[in-house]
Amino acid sequence: MTQAQASAIKPGDIQANLRDMLDRIGRAAVAAGRDPAGVTLVAVCKTFPPALIAQAHAAGVRHFGENRVQEAAEKLPALTHLDPRPTWHMVGHLQTNKVKAALQLFDVIQSVDSVRLGEAVARHALGRRVPVLLEVNVAGEASKFGFEPQEVPAAVGVLRRLPELEVRGLMTVAPLSPDPEVARPVFRRLRALGEDLGLPELSMGMTDDFEVAVQEGATIVRVGRAIFGARG
Repeated sequence: MTQAQASAIKPGDIQANLRDMLDRIGRAAVAAGRDPAGVTLVAVCKTFPPALIAQAHAAGVRHFGENRVQEAAEKLPALTHLDPRPTWHMVGHLQTNKVKAALQLFDVIQSVDSVRLGEAVARHALGRRVPVLLEVNVAGEASKFGFEPQEVPAAVGVLRRLPELEVRGLMTVAPLSPDPEVARPVFRRLRALGEDLGLPELSMGMTDDFEVAVQEGATIVRVGRAIFGARG
């Protein structure tokens, strides 16, 4: 996003977008017989500058997600003044050679997509217990990272034995589609997998399908465009 595009977004826009998001999450949760408080909104700020992130924080956002370690390293130093301190989530693909840097930036790693990566996170944790989610490629898309569903039970068994990891749950990215209903069976399968393994957190649903995700049990939704506007 260019500086001109960022300056065109006013604090009131983000506040209004956030109100709309929370209202839609709430209605989807109530329709499914759930408490809206059981859904955490993670504002994905990939490509958006620190000024817009600060606006979102002022509007009440407390959880932010970034896709790339390098981008986060450039932006987070400009946001150390935020109070209360937000929780930072790594939601994009993480290479093992960037784990050490990621752990200096992020509180939660949502995208552990291999046992090898989970072991690397544990190795660099330096006494810290790191909350992690395992990314599952439920739809089997060749373009996406993640465990195949049948691999998850064994992976959870291995990673739960590492004292440096707190395996909280599962994450997935549904196939892109103009019809959010296309994502429903993906989310439903992730929920069933999480229930079978006793994992409480389900990170699923983005701007185009988060309401379906909430209806299917998401405890975390990852939304960028619906809060910050279109990316440049």
